Amino acid sequence: MSLESVRAFFAANAPDITVMESPQSSATVALAAEAFGVTPDRIAKTLSLRVGDRVMLVVTCGTARLDNRKARAVFGGKPRMLNAEEVVAATSHPVGGVCPFGLPTALPVYCNISLRAFDEVVPAAGATNSAVRITPERMAALTAAEWVDVCELAPPVPAG
Repeated sequence: MSLESVRAFFAANAPDITVMESPQSSATVALAAEAFGVTPDRIAKTLSLRVGDRVMLVVTCGTARLDNRKARAVFGGKPRMLNAEEVVAATSHPVGGVCPFGLPTALPVYCNISLRAFDEVVPAAGATNSAVRITPERMAALTAAEWVDVCELAPPVPAG
């Protein structure tokens, strides 16, 4: 159902965007990068958080980590990751397929500024083997996201 809700979202709001499916899992950043032929930082991972009574989604580049100090300052409280059951209840998407598209009810969506480094990113699309290719600005516009700075980038891996 979740993949179908994402397909319906794009059919209604951005029919030029195609949902891609991979025969292999894309449930982690590394697997998604391999499945869709991009570097891990171009995977737009969606974090499902609770701050107090508010549930929200934060979309960031695949190699970024939530910075609790920054997030607390921006969101006005300590963020807590939702557990798998809470993620499905809030988004209808399974862990590994969570995205800001096709949600059963509107949630606040925030895009971390780390995404702006890329002309195209690859977020999941409601299943653990699906994704879309989209510009960060268009993703933010389609989801009514607010741009925030709540993550830290992982240090670059030295070339081997």
